[in-house]
Amino acid sequence: MENRLICKCKNVSLYDVSDALHQCKTFGEVEDTFKEVQKITKCSTGCGGCHDKILDAISELMMNR
Repeated sequence: MENRLICKCKNVSLYDVSDALHQCKTFGEVEDTFKEVQKITKCSTGCGGCHDKILDAISELMMNR
């Protein structure tokens, strides 16, 4: 999987999201997991424009586990 910048405001890449997922204790619904990733990376706490990109990345990474 190619690394790409997902959240420009907080400079969060796909690899950062992947690393954050590995820090999550459990995986539930994507939205709940998003909240955990958001706490770790601070993604989608600036302008919020990356919200859907982050959710898509989480879904993609969770499915490829």
